[in-house]
Amino acid sequence: MAKSKPRPITVEDLWKIERLGAPSLSPDGAQAVAALTRYSMDDNKGATSLWLLSTLGGAPRALTHCGEKDGAPRWSPHGDLIAFTAKREQQGSKDEEAQLYLIAPDGGEARRAATVATGVEAFRWCPDGRALVFVSWVWPDAKGARAQGRRMAEWRKRKETGYATSEAQYRHWDRNLPMGRVPRLQLLTLARDAGEGRVRDLFEGTAYELPRADPGIEHFDIAPDGRRLAFVFDPHPVKRADHRRAIAEMDLKTGRVRVLLRDEAWDFGAPRYSPDGDRLAFTASHQGVKHTMPDQLAVWDRETGGWEVVSAEWDHEVHAPLHWEDDGQALLFTAEQQGRTHLWRFDLPERRAEIVVTGGWVAGFDKAAGTLVTLADSAGHPARLHVHPPGEPPRRIERFNDDLLAGLALGRVEERWVKGAQGDRVQVWLTFPPGFDARKKHPLLHNIHGGPHTGPGDNWHYRWNTQVFAAQGYVVAGVNYHGSSGFGYAFLDSITHRWGALELQDVEAATDALLKEPWADPARLFAAGGSYGGFMVAWMNGHLPAERYRAYVCHAGCFDWQAMFADDAWHWHAKELGAWYWADPERIRAQSPHAFAGAMRTPTLVIHGALDYRVPDAQGLAYYNTLKALEVDARLLWFPDENHWILKPRNSRLWYREFFDWLRRHDATAKPARGKAAAKPARGKPPARPAAPG
Repeated sequence: MAKSKPRPITVEDLWKIERLGAPSLSPDGAQAVAALTRYSMDDNKGATSLWLLSTLGGAPRALTHCGEKDGAPRWSPHGDLIAFTAKREQQGSKDEEAQLYLIAPDGGEARRAATVATGVEAFRWCPDGRALVFVSWVWPDAKGARAQGRRMAEWRKRKETGYATSEAQYRHWDRNLPMGRVPRLQLLTLARDAGEGRVRDLFEGTAYELPRADPGIEHFDIAPDGRRLAFVFDPHPVKRADHRRAIAEMDLKTGRVRVLLRDEAWDFGAPRYSPDGDRLAFTASHQGVKHTMPDQLAVWDRETGGWEVVSAEWDHEVHAPLHWEDDGQALLFTAEQQGRTHLWRFDLPERRAEIVVTGGWVAGFDKAAGTLVTLADSAGHPARLHVHPPGEPPRRIERFNDDLLAGLALGRVEERWVKGAQGDRVQVWLTFPPGFDARKKHPLLHNIHGGPHTGPGDNWHYRWNTQVFAAQGYVVAGVNYHGSSGFGYAFLDSITHRWGALELQDVEAATDALLKEPWADPARLFAAGGSYGGFMVAWMNGHLPAERYRAYVCHAGCFDWQAMFADDAWHWHAKELGAWYWADPERIRAQSPHAFAGAMRTPTLVIHGALDYRVPDAQGLAYYNTLKALEVDARLLWFPDENHWILKPRNSRLWYREFFDWLRRHDATAKPARGKAAAKPARGKPPARPAAPG
């Protein structure tokens, strides 16, 4: 039987890809455990199970089968158990909140480690393997597990739906923070038999809590001797996401807490004890200089009580997690560099960073007993797991998506550079259609990234997948404009207080350069962007001639910086824009797309989710309504159940369908979709001046 010819990737294929999570290694390094999520377009949801993968060879093996969201697995220090979070039904009791489960690596039935009324969000094992420390949102005035359980039962019975608060920080991303509750660390001592363990609130009777925005395992660590715990906290009475955080240490036996690191000019995070427990590595950002200052690697010394930034001369931002080498002389972490994310080793005595594993995009890693495993993707493939034996080439330890990908034709990806704003070199990533023929004319689609302080390139993206875009015949361009990360601090900070100006020059410089290519069709030029990228296409609509681009797509874009004050990051605005909107309204207007609405003429598809608290959906609705008032051709796609991202399979399929139909509608040479005639694009005109009232 003849082998079928590979075909272009579709959105349905994108949702058939099985998605791997970060690995956790057994203490001997022989096995890794990772979560694997599989989605069903028919069921419109995903299911996550845990898989064991040998680093020595052999086929992966499913470890869990019963749960739908088994996640965040971590191997115990002795290798006899794997802990994970899940919502399950066990012995007639169904979890209403995520709980902590334990399972033996050789299989069997997972058991609930404890029933925690307020749920479990993140955890670490204690070094002796007899206990774990986890995060839970609790009522600070309720003492003991029973009191917490009563409060949670009362909360579930309430009929009111109102959210009342006096907090400055009360919602994050797509959810309200639990009303009246705070994130605290809990100590779970495991039962010696198969029963449930005992839980103790480590912060009970104190004012301490973890940061409220996504409290997780990077906010705390346990010393190798199991006697002390380091944690990050906001030392200010009123909590805000932009406060400079401090690091404290608790004696787990006595409960005494002492502050190790607090400085109003610095923001500290991601504490990690050295193998001997005498030092603490952490990230430090010098916010007293500027809010855009990067997270750098720092080390605190127990003997002297002092600390220093050890990566001060290295112009890269350090990403957590931090991982000490066994000899205590170096740390592993990831950091971006020119559109890629590598795994780095930072030598402390020499103050020197070297690449250990080259991206693509290294998204996760673990190391134990000299064995290193990484999770990494690239623009040409989704995330894969590799083991990196010393002195040997990397080796794949799974093949989950190989059969699917073997039947797909993906486009070539190319890195280019153009001269952008201020004469600086600016990176451009191109993804070509499968079977690209340079002798033919092709449409050009800008895929403008968000952030703005991110710097993607050689990475796989499920929500804005350039391979799926290119499969429709577009040459897709991704410009890492001024403000992007991974190109040094000066480049990242260059757009501060003047949003839109340099970025637009960079995008246009890339357009000018690419239109000189013989394959580029200047009559088929499009631009799409999400979040800050959505801001950019709205900005372009008010600053470029209508004839420059045939159409725009604005997903979750910022439109009006004054109205954006309803978002969950309002404290960020004045730092980035240069003033509060009431203190200098003209300065804010000068950086806001809505102020240039009168010049907008280019057709735009506006997409937004109602659960988006980072860029509230009123931004998209206001932009769409403005275009309609201007009689500019516009279309709205609004999701009542999605946030800043589109996460449900069928909604994603609709997103891509609307995206491609919109571009096709405004592509004069495109064939009509599904037998329908392509609508003639309306170029838009300003509305007639309304009559004076009365």
